[in-house]
Amino acid sequence: MKEGLLSDALYQLGALIIAVIVVHAAYVAVIRPNAELIQEQQNIAQQTDENFVPERSIYIILRDFEQETCIILMLWAMAIIGIKTKQTLRERQLLDRTLVQVSAGMSILPEDARNYSRPVQALPEQERELLLPRALLAGLHRFQTTRNIQDVATTVKDTCETEADRMETQMTIVRYIAWAIPSIGFLGTVRGIGEALGQAYQAVEGDIVGVTVSLGVAFNSTFVALVVSILLMFLLNQLVLLQDNLVLDCQKYCDEKMIQHLQVPDRDSHV
Repeated sequence: MKEGLLSDALYQLGALIIAVIVVHAAYVAVIRPNAELIQEQQNIAQQTDENFVPERSIYIILRDFEQETCIILMLWAMAIIGIKTKQTLRERQLLDRTLVQVSAGMSILPEDARNYSRPVQALPEQERELLLPRALLAGLHRFQTTRNIQDVATTVKDTCETEADRMETQMTIVRYIAWAIPSIGFLGTVRGIGEALGQAYQAVEGDIVGVTVSLGVAFNSTFVALVVSILLMFLLNQLVLLQDNLVLDCQKYCDEKMIQHLQVPDRDSHV
């Protein structure tokens, strides 16, 4: 468990570093040089032609530091969502396998629980730590100990609910990023409006270029932040749905492949 937590932490740190390097390199090499060139051309056109209407350029929309930060956070969150999705799909693959070797009409007695648990225990360690094997082993061990079917059902349910809570906790950083991105966009809005107000005297004198650029910063940062947030929340909700379905399907698997086959001898029916 500790190795898994350390591996996740290193992956998240590495993903953040790579996102920062890639995005900043793109901004330095492509986005900001093109944005400055286009902005300069538009400023000259505005000064020479009062009726000139500048076209919205993707480079100008993306050029500011707030937008860069939003994109970095988006890629970081997408990397985390990607690895969690991969892990969830890997767990779902076990649902297609027969881990408890019991045929239709056969019963599992308390004294047989250990034998039925051996194929699950024989799985590789990485697979044995997944939700379905853990739920099956917990249920079979509980049945062997208490000889009570209701206890088995409760144990399986508790195991699945604990895993659901753990998955929810692991998504905390992604939820924080999804909250932080619109906030960063709002900071860009405040900065842009503040700069525009600081150049109001130039607009009074007839030079509106500075005010236009500052207001562009305000609106562009909000626009990018909202678009990024919508995309990120969609991906996050899809992952949560996939994880919730995994937990429910694991409970269903345990019920159909194990709990329904459990049987307590008549002499133990009072237990």
